[in-house]
Amino acid sequence: MITTFFSILGALGLFLYGMRVMSDGIQKVAGNRLQQILNSMTKNRLLAVTTGVIITGLVQSSSATTVMVVSFVNAALLNLTQAIGVIMGANIGTTVTTWIVSLIGFKFKITAIALPIIGIGLPFIFSKLKKRRDFGEVLIGFGLLFLGLMFLKGSVPDIRSHPEALEFLAQFTNLPSVLSMLFFVFVGTILTIIVQSSSAAMAITVTMAAFGWIDFPTAAAIVLGENIGTTITAYLASLGTSINARRAARAHLLFNVFGVIWMMLLFQLFTSENGLIYRLAPWNPLLTNGDGVLVNLPLNLSLFHTVFNITNTLICIGLIPFFAKLVTRLVKEKESDKLKEYKLQYISTGLQDTGMLNLFEVQNEIHKMANITNEMYDIFLNVFNNPKKKMGNFVEKSKELEELTDSMQIEISKYIMDCAKDGLNDQGISRSNILIRIVHELENIGDSCYRLMKLTQKKYDKNINFQQVATKEMNDYSLLVSEFINYYSEFLGNKINNEDIDIELAYKFESKINDSRDTLRKTAQKRLQEGANVESELLYIDFVKHFEHIGDNSLNIIQGLKQIQ
Repeated sequence: MITTFFSILGALGLFLYGMRVMSDGIQKVAGNRLQQILNSMTKNRLLAVTTGVIITGLVQSSSATTVMVVSFVNAALLNLTQAIGVIMGANIGTTVTTWIVSLIGFKFKITAIALPIIGIGLPFIFSKLKKRRDFGEVLIGFGLLFLGLMFLKGSVPDIRSHPEALEFLAQFTNLPSVLSMLFFVFVGTILTIIVQSSSAAMAITVTMAAFGWIDFPTAAAIVLGENIGTTITAYLASLGTSINARRAARAHLLFNVFGVIWMMLLFQLFTSENGLIYRLAPWNPLLTNGDGVLVNLPLNLSLFHTVFNITNTLICIGLIPFFAKLVTRLVKEKESDKLKEYKLQYISTGLQDTGMLNLFEVQNEIHKMANITNEMYDIFLNVFNNPKKKMGNFVEKSKELEELTDSMQIEISKYIMDCAKDGLNDQGISRSNILIRIVHELENIGDSCYRLMKLTQKKYDKNINFQQVATKEMNDYSLLVSEFINYYSEFLGNKINNEDIDIELAYKFESKINDSRDTLRKTAQKRLQEGANVESELLYIDFVKHFEHIGDNSLNIIQGLKQIQ
């Protein structure tokens, strides 16, 4: 029992790790081209649904499709409404597998290609070209993800190969109709969660129905439960991902539960002997073979599964915006989520008519960006000056903030360029160019702060100690840079008053930082000549280099602010 538990836990860990590796690789390798392709495939609701149908029909797994969708949302390649449309289509696409199971009793297992995919991706990981390494990361993540799914299925009790173990369920068909239906919906949900595949659960259901252990309405109720149970895979895939990825997984659950609820209300109209499914079926559902197996009843289940999912999608396709709003309310944004995604507030609402007014507005965003870089520098100082403090969370937060500044630079610069299209005068064009320059300098400061944090991590991980005098020199130098950062921060905001900027003071700051840099390098070289630890002094010089870079960026910001008219 303990071995089984940890096997399941390990398989789940492999699955989630594969999801993370795949998502990170997608972000690196995708670029604008893949995003444009995906957006064109899902630019309206009907196309999004069609995309979900096609992908699921190809890979033979709605779980695989929903995991991919969550991964794409996490990589910001799909937005929430596009993802919901694809997920709806996946529910229709998975019925293809049901028909295969019913007709020939065969299901293609995508997990069988997991190891070959990893094998293909492995050589790319060792390539000297970054694009190839990123592509290899996507392949390996994809393979690990499905390898995790395979281990999940292999680690749980193997009830798929022994459906007779579930024969006892037949006695529950004697309950009152409503209670019986609810019970078997619950059974279908639990069964799918256990085997981690709605198609595998469907195969079990088909087998029980074909051998006459349960009747058609009971089997149909189990199928409804399987539609709920299959959402657990997307939910697991969304753990630890972005806010919109988690919302996409929640939308999958809500969409399927909504469908089950309305179908339960109309259950008799679909599943009774005079119901819609029996009328649509051109075959005799009571036909048996020589062994007494109801060979056509599985086809009735496949038909029910298909009709249900198509009807549910047709009902809900117009409700995609409603589902998006609902999951946005249900899955609240946390502070950590704000670090993972950045979208310029004014872009989503569209530009106003006057470009110059928009330029004034965007200075608020630049001020936010400056505050973030200031926070990054403060986090570094806190960790550097407290070597006994656990720094893992601080390094991760610094990384998230650095990624945020990268996103802010792109979005703010795009917005400024959009403003420039509104026919700015010479003053406006000059201001827009200066603001783009300031944003670039802030992003460079964010990069330097993160590099300083990584150097600090290296210092503590390798237990590299500075001499006492070197530590004091470093503290004094870091405080000088901090003063310069605080100085330019005073002038960033909605109203830039460059008359208050003392450019001569800025030059003095920068000159003092450069002079200190030269002095500190010479002292480090002197210590090396005297036999000091080489690794320690080289690391010391690296710290000095990034401090000086921040000083250069700070001066460029002040110069830009001074030129604004």
